[in-house]
Amino acid sequence: MAGDATGWSMEERLYNQVWGMFEDLARSTAAYRSAVDFADSRMEQELDEVLDDPRGRIGGAGDAARETARTRHADLVGQARAALDRDLAQLNAEADVVEPALPAAYELEQPRLARLPRAHGGPDGAAPRRPPPPRAPRPAHPDACQAAAGARPVDRQRQGPHQSPHRLHRAAPLPMDTAVAHAARLLAAHPAGEFQVHVIDPAGSAAPSLAPLVSAGVLAGPPAAGAAGVSDVLARLTQRVDLVQMAIRGGAADALPPDLDTAEQLLIVNDFPHGFDDRAVTQLRYLADEGPAVGVHLMMVADREDAAEYGPLLDPLWRGLLRLTPVPDDHLADPWVGHTWTYDPPVLPAGSQILRQVLEQVATARRA
Repeated sequence: MAGDATGWSMEERLYNQVWGMFEDLARSTAAYRSAVDFADSRMEQELDEVLDDPRGRIGGAGDAARETARTRHADLVGQARAALDRDLAQLNAEADVVEPALPAAYELEQPRLARLPRAHGGPDGAAPRRPPPPRAPRPAHPDACQAAAGARPVDRQRQGPHQSPHRLHRAAPLPMDTAVAHAARLLAAHPAGEFQVHVIDPAGSAAPSLAPLVSAGVLAGPPAAGAAGVSDVLARLTQRVDLVQMAIRGGAADALPPDLDTAEQLLIVNDFPHGFDDRAVTQLRYLADEGPAVGVHLMMVADREDAAEYGPLLDPLWRGLLRLTPVPDDHLADPWVGHTWTYDPPVLPAGSQILRQVLEQVATARRA
């Protein structure tokens, strides 16, 4: 039954229910894999014992022992698979009820979470494709569904498992397409005017990907280009963080400047660290550390190798990023059993107009 979990509201109960489903799925998958590993190890041990006995290497007795070992292995794996299938049937039945009940963003409320969008259990097919779990800010692990306006910045690395840096530099719009899709989800999930998006694109290389955001008029300003543009955007957002922090510490939120935009702010940075000097890098690190707590969030399209000249200076920044790749990659691990999950990025069908339609609706709602 949808909402069959603890919580003060239906939204919170659904949130907790999805989280519990993901825990159950992780544990069931881990139990299956552990059972298979045990069956494999036991069969190897039994076959080794047959080979170690000179009388068992030849003749009917040896063949019978080997067949017995393989039969016992097949029985153990079959029992483990039957238990997994039973658990998956239960979880799929629950998901079929819960997923349609997940609420759209409420028109007058800040959303609790945003979907970014699916994860699955890997190549062995042991787990179905389902929305990844929600989470509270700053968990001990990365996952693919982060609380909207959460406390962790987002990184979209260029390099996938089968793509060279050279190929990916030539295909640079792909990561920005992913970033734009996520930004559109966040814009659509928030009440009109309560979520602002800023873009730093120093060389203008992301113009094709950014076109839907620009043409719809949903950006807080034109994408910032060049060193001057980078400096201006970072200075304004840094000042906003400083002002809000001082107001909160002094208990004087009503003393904020009247022209200060109180909406949540998202900064998308393309091709970091291109166009960044040492001061800009310091400001970006400050925004990543201090911004989320006061409504300023960070999304980066970056390749760590491009910033190698900074050495360990940026290690805390890289470690603090939630990694969402533009290509499917099994880099997510749950905190209970360490099971690896494959994250599938959002992909729009070729020729689809859905992104433009959604952004046009966002723009229309803002004008209204």
